[in-house]
Amino acid sequence: MRVYGRKILQEALRNNIPIKRVFFQKLKSPSSHFLSLIEEIERKGIKYSFETEERLRNLSGTKKHQGVVFDIYEYRYCSVEEILKIKFPQLIVILDQIQDPHNLGAIVRTSVGAGANGIIIPKDKSVKVTETVVKVSAGTVFRSRIAIVTNIARTIEELKEQNVWVYAADTNGDTIYEEDLTLPTAFVFGNEGEGIRRLVKEKCDKAVTIPMENEIDSLNVSVSVGIILFETVRQRRLKGAR
Repeated sequence: MRVYGRKILQEALRNNIPIKRVFFQKLKSPSSHFLSLIEEIERKGIKYSFETEERLRNLSGTKKHQGVVFDIYEYRYCSVEEILKIKFPQLIVILDQIQDPHNLGAIVRTSVGAGANGIIIPKDKSVKVTETVVKVSAGTVFRSRIAIVTNIARTIEELKEQNVWVYAADTNGDTIYEEDLTLPTAFVFGNEGEGIRRLVKEKCDKAVTIPMENEIDSLNVSVSVGIILFETVRQRRLKGAR
């Protein structure tokens, strides 16, 4: 996988992501931050080279490479069990067949910012971690925990057996602001066009919605994730659950 950007390289280094090779742009007067990245690459024994701006543009496919392009191995997914163990009370995001990498990248960044345990996605008909996801997440995907499962409905049942309350984010649900979100909680968010599949929704404990004005009936899924996660964070901080 080939990605680019100084912040993304910094995130990869900070989280000990295996890096194959780094391509730096030849600069006459590199900044101290740029030099510190080179020093860290040298310290870790990672292969690197200095290239022309044109070469980096060709490698990255963009002018916005910030003087850094690098190759990494494929993203390392984790298990649901690992996600459950990260912290308590759990805060878990379940994505039911999200297909836009920009949405996944934004959701990853929001989830990390909210301190969520992790994200669960299905094996089929769902976007995985790609170069676009890495870029949109601003490299925070390297801090995240993402699990791939073969059956979302069955996974919900398993979470409920672990005393995790599972909500479906749905326009026909009860208002999110009247729920007690201080307990172990997972939220299911549906596909950009079709929403949550019927069987998956039926497995959830309850449906919740974000009340809106002016006849707006839905939001972009990444926006919905942000609102719901940070309402959970707000409640937990008020009640001292974090």
